[in-house]
Amino acid sequence: MQHNDIFDRLWNDYTMQNPSTQQVYDLFRAEGETVINDHIAFRTFRNPAIGVDKLAQVFLKNGYEFKGDYHFETKKLYAKHYEHQTDPDAPRVFISELLVDEFSPFLQQTVKDWIAQIPVTLTGSDELIYAGNVSGRPSFEVYEKLRTESEYAGWLYVNGFCANHFTVSVNGLKKLDSIQKINSFLKSHGFLLNDAGGEIQGTPEELLEQSSIRAGMVKFRFTEGEFEIPGCYYEFAKRYPDSDGTLYSGFIAKSADKIFESTNFYKK
Repeated sequence: MQHNDIFDRLWNDYTMQNPSTQQVYDLFRAEGETVINDHIAFRTFRNPAIGVDKLAQVFLKNGYEFKGDYHFETKKLYAKHYEHQTDPDAPRVFISELLVDEFSPFLQQTVKDWIAQIPVTLTGSDELIYAGNVSGRPSFEVYEKLRTESEYAGWLYVNGFCANHFTVSVNGLKKLDSIQKINSFLKSHGFLLNDAGGEIQGTPEELLEQSSIRAGMVKFRFTEGEFEIPGCYYEFAKRYPDSDGTLYSGFIAKSADKIFESTNFYKK
């Protein structure tokens, strides 16, 4: 499978399950913009069967290489990012994992049980990144309890394996060519921005500015019935050249730390 096919499949799942992301994409296209993906992100739990290195395998097989890693101490996360070796237009891939051992016995046991439900045939396969929640119907009570410890854990418990977000490359846009213009445009169309730590993360001096809409609320079927919880979100990234004129290609941990909060639970 070519890397473009992987992203097409992930995009189809992402927009089908999260209509708000398709709405944003359509609005950009209606403005005459060509939408290029800056990066795509995944979430998982630290565990040899499903950790970062497992999810990365499908990308490494398809021309990607490891470029950098990141530590998020307050959220207890670790992440790696990958870039395609020969295709400069291929999106970067960002995969994070929750450091399960640093949480309560309840969270650790819940994650252990959740992983135990995943078919072994899936954990070793390229299909894992598309699988969604393959650990049985979630409990809303468990979700709420996980969320008090880690919003990330709660989100992953329900959503499972999928693209957590796609990211529009602002550098590829003509009219909406700044994060400020994008944020104003989205707000004028009724979208809620993630404002954890401010609407814009990063600065031109740091060579990367980012913003994101809050994840749209999506109906999920739990053992206790149907509830709305945050699904996936859309992000926007503008990159700046460094002193030798090369466009910065990495990520800033303190900015990403706030971007993670785009899936935090909220009341509409």
